[in-house]
Amino acid sequence: MLKKSGLFIGALLLIIIVSSWGWVGHYNISYRASLSYNTEMNTFSAWTQKLADSASVADARKSDDQSESPKHYIDVDYYPEFVQNGFISQDLATVISLHGQSNIYSWGILPWATIAAFDSLKSCFQRGDLNKALFFASDLGHYVGDGHMPLHITKNYNGYDTGNNGIHSRYESTMIGAYISQISYTGSPATEITDVPTYIFNYIYENNKYVDSILIADNIAKALNPSYTSTAYKAELWNQTKTFTVMLLKNASHALAELLYTAWKQGGSPDLTATSVSTLPSVEGISLSNISPNPFANETKISYLLPRAYDSVSLVLTDLKGNEVKTLCKESQKAGNYELVLTSDDLPQGVYILVLKADSIKIVRKIVLLKN
Repeated sequence: MLKKSGLFIGALLLIIIVSSWGWVGHYNISYRASLSYNTEMNTFSAWTQKLADSASVADARKSDDQSESPKHYIDVDYYPEFVQNGFISQDLATVISLHGQSNIYSWGILPWATIAAFDSLKSCFQRGDLNKALFFASDLGHYVGDGHMPLHITKNYNGYDTGNNGIHSRYESTMIGAYISQISYTGSPATEITDVPTYIFNYIYENNKYVDSILIADNIAKALNPSYTSTAYKAELWNQTKTFTVMLLKNASHALAELLYTAWKQGGSPDLTATSVSTLPSVEGISLSNISPNPFANETKISYLLPRAYDSVSLVLTDLKGNEVKTLCKESQKAGNYELVLTSDDLPQGVYILVLKADSIKIVRKIVLLKN
């Protein structure tokens, strides 16, 4: 189910408008989680860049998986019990029985999606499946980031109820993109969480408190200059919100570090630097050895390895239906390592498939373009 789908034209537009913190913000939250790694978490240094590069993959899934969107928000103020008492039941079955499944999924299931990603990550650690662990860790980072973006925790998520239409994108993407260079923070050593569901629900309740502050800041900035694209408007929105915005991003990075540490600790503390850990497909020695960054905004480097010479080698970008979008190479090639650069200039934002063929051998990778 797409959140308020009648207000948008298709799933991709939803990704662009309702992508918490935007690509830039999510990248920084996941990357800077490393600032809070404690002395036991040296092994996570192998994942720092990978988690950042994959921080927005969960957003990209919205375009072809309608079950994904409700995982990114919770309109917690639709719940009468939250309005009256400041909290809701942590049990999904209970809230469904109280309010109906249709309502609950329409209002969003962010905290339960975050808990599920944590549980899956811990299970992967326990059974030593580190490739899948990296996937769930990336999702966990994204959902934690969403839980620290106040406009993902309210029914007035885009200011429609208060005359602040469009504030969602202006705050989380436009402003953050313009002022990311001014956002810096330090970490504090992660500790093990004793009650993960309560930890997650508590930061959601806390971060909901900043909704009104964002709306007030928007009104002040509009009064100064009603043109949302003006430097004056963006500067004033930043001036009014920067203190708590930096705090929210810092808290998100720290929460991610603590959840990663807890899942790892309770999952048996496996070594994440083991040489056997790889998310890269390989067939008969051929591999797409690196795509970085992925997701990407402007350009990404693509590397692949050929163990011997092949008469026909092609590297093609297709859409999700298999239609060819761009041919990066098509020729005979000798054994060796190859590197190409894919630019986003002539490509719309979205999810693509990169197809490497060497004679009869075929390897595919998903690649995500999220333009700033």
